[in-house]
Amino acid sequence: MAANNKTGIRRSWVLLIVLIIILALNQIPLPYFYSQPGEATPLEDMITVEEGFGEEGQFYLTTIRQRRANIPLYIWAQFSDYREVVPADLYLQEDETDEEYFHRQTMMMDSAQEASKMVAYERAGFEFDVDYKGIRVTEVIEEMDAAEHLQEGDLITALNGESLQRLEEMNALLEDKEKGEEVELTVQRDGETKTETVKIDTFPEEMDAAGNTGLGLLYPFTQRNVHFDPEVTIEAGAIGGPSAGLMFALEIYNQLTEGDLTGGLDVAGTGSIDDEGKVGRIGGIPQKIVAADKSGVDIFFAPDDELASPSNYETAVETAEDIGTDMKIVPVKEFEDAVSYLENR
Repeated sequence: MAANNKTGIRRSWVLLIVLIIILALNQIPLPYFYSQPGEATPLEDMITVEEGFGEEGQFYLTTIRQRRANIPLYIWAQFSDYREVVPADLYLQEDETDEEYFHRQTMMMDSAQEASKMVAYERAGFEFDVDYKGIRVTEVIEEMDAAEHLQEGDLITALNGESLQRLEEMNALLEDKEKGEEVELTVQRDGETKTETVKIDTFPEEMDAAGNTGLGLLYPFTQRNVHFDPEVTIEAGAIGGPSAGLMFALEIYNQLTEGDLTGGLDVAGTGSIDDEGKVGRIGGIPQKIVAADKSGVDIFFAPDDELASPSNYETAVETAEDIGTDMKIVPVKEFEDAVSYLENR
C-alpha cells in the first residue's frame, strides 16, 4: 500500500512539473508574430446603410489570426504552409510595443472604412461632405531617410510649401522626384507645427525589387471627417488593418443601389482602397484564400498591383491551385474592376 502511495505521489509531481513547463513555454514570447488562416466574415451583419437594399448572396471580408508567437506556436507553424512565423521587426517600428502596433492597425482600419464609404457613395451617385485635415503617418520604413525625420502619428499638412489635404495630392507631387532630392514637409506633432526635410530614397529590395523611390512611408492615409446621407455604420469589432477596404466598398455600394451584385453567390476578397477607388496590395493573402475556401466562397477578388512580383493576384492563384479550390480568383486594380465583373458576369 505504501509503495502505491509513493508511485501516485511521484506521478502527481511529474504531471505538475509537466504542467508548469507547458505553462512556461506558453508565456515565453518570441521575437516573431504567428499567423494562420482566419475566417470569411459576412459583411451584411457588419455594415448597415440606412434604408439600404438587401442581397441574395453574401459579401465577405477575409481575415488572418495573428498574435505574438510563443514556443508551441513556433513549432506548430513548421507543420503547415499556411501557418507562419515572421520576425516581429518586420511589423514593429523601432521601440514600438505590440499594443502600439495593434493600435496602428486600428487607425488604418478607420481610414479604410472612410475611404470605402466615399468610393461607394460616389459610385452610387450620393453626395457627402468632407473636412480634410492632412496625411497621417502610420509607419515609417526604417531603412529610408524618412525614419530620421518622421514618426507614427505625424500629420503632414504641406510639401515644399504647398498645402496638402489628401494622400493622392502628396503622391502626385512626389511622382517625379528622384533619389537624393529633398522635400520640405510641414508636420503637426504633439500639438506643435514642425518643418522636416526628407530625402527621397530607394525602397528596400525585399519590398520593391524594381528599385523604385519614394518618401519612405507605409500605409499613410488621408485624415478627414466625413458626413454621409443616408447614414452608414460599420461594426468591425477587433479587426484591424487596411485590407478590408475593397470589400467594405462593395457591400456599401450594394446596399445603396437597387439590384444585387452578388447574384446569389458568396463573394469574398481583400485589398486596401484609397479615395479614388484604387485597390492596393495587402499581407497574408495565401491564408485569406484558405479561409475563403473553407467557407465555400464562389468568387475571390485579389489586388493586382505592379509594385513587385509576385502580385497578390499571382500569389492567390498559386495558392488556389495548391489547395485545389474551385473558387474563382479575379484580379482587380480598382473598385470599378470588381463592380464591372459582377455586373457583367
